[in-house]
Amino acid sequence: MSRLDQMIQEGNKSAVLAKKIAGDLDYYLSACQLGITVTALGLGALGEPTVEKILHPVFDDFGISAAVSTLLSFGIAFVSVTFLHVVIGELAPKTLAIQYAERMTLLFARPLYVFGKIMYPFIWLLNGSARLFLGLFGVKPAGHEQAHSEDELKIIMAQSFQSGEINQTELALMQNVFAFDEHIVKDLMVPRMRMETISERLTKDELMEIFMDNPYTRYPVTEENDKDRILGYVNVKEVLTDYANGNEHPVTHYLKDLPVVSEVTSLQETLRKMKRTRTHLVLVVDEYGGTAGLVSMEDLLEEIVGEIRDEFDADEVEEIEQVKSDEFLLDGTVLLADLEERFNIRFTNVEDVDTIGGWIQMHNIDLQPGEHIDTPDFSVEVMEMENYQINRVKIWLHPAEQAEA
Repeated sequence: MSRLDQMIQEGNKSAVLAKKIAGDLDYYLSACQLGITVTALGLGALGEPTVEKILHPVFDDFGISAAVSTLLSFGIAFVSVTFLHVVIGELAPKTLAIQYAERMTLLFARPLYVFGKIMYPFIWLLNGSARLFLGLFGVKPAGHEQAHSEDELKIIMAQSFQSGEINQTELALMQNVFAFDEHIVKDLMVPRMRMETISERLTKDELMEIFMDNPYTRYPVTEENDKDRILGYVNVKEVLTDYANGNEHPVTHYLKDLPVVSEVTSLQETLRKMKRTRTHLVLVVDEYGGTAGLVSMEDLLEEIVGEIRDEFDADEVEEIEQVKSDEFLLDGTVLLADLEERFNIRFTNVEDVDTIGGWIQMHNIDLQPGEHIDTPDFSVEVMEMENYQINRVKIWLHPAEQAEA
């Protein structure tokens, strides 16, 4: 249907009729069935007398009786007509229609449309009779679904990429759109340990020092430096504009409400909440009501368009950085699911953890930088950590033959 719409916009008149037919598929399938059935009956009725008339002189030469001649004529006519009808009338046209679907659709749209109009009384009668018959058994006629499922669209996109209709970037964008709602907030939030907050009691000089040291536009405001007691957030632009004009107010003067979502809220629902409340920042809470982290609008957009970097991200390192062909440096918050998909490896017993850092802690909470964990498929080494938080990890993949051994 989408291709027909495109051809209609290009001015193709046959596409207009083709879309009418596709939009009323039940009716025109009935028209096709009527034509096929009438043709088959006509060939059957004419086949036997025609064959008998052609072969009658031959049967007379061999002295075959009339009864046997009739039987042979019927058998030869039945086999011949069936063979020609199936091959020329069914299989060959269907093969052409599959191989040249667009061309055949446009070619036969007009004659099928005209045939459908001429045969309207018969088709109406046959369709009505079929519906009444099915109604006796409680069966209701169903329409033909024109929409594609998400899985079908993914297959179509992959085939379009393989045929060169779309490029790698377009394919990745569309795949990211479909994957967007499969993730939850916990998968991409800035964890509590990395949250940069400000206290409600900070002075102007203390605020300016924090603003200078951190390139953020919005800061959550805490009560008594307690990250579990978030009062709201402030926008740096608003604060600095007032300070530049000589208007000094306490932090609470600039306080704005900070929307709250849970760790398991979908990204789609989080985005809707941001749009509804017109905020670029949401607070994430855990199952106990404590602060789990933050999610920004940029975090959500990066899930679709990829990493977004600006002039303040010069020192930011990649979450997954390739060192050698089989060696990578990872951020401690990289998701296990992403590693499994990218490197075709498997992490076992991971029901309670989501990140590579959490997986390492699950195996050995006392692991120190320089120490590593070995598995048949890969090894991981702790590179950097702060207290018990693992910030940087190195992973190297084992060759296939080593993993098999």
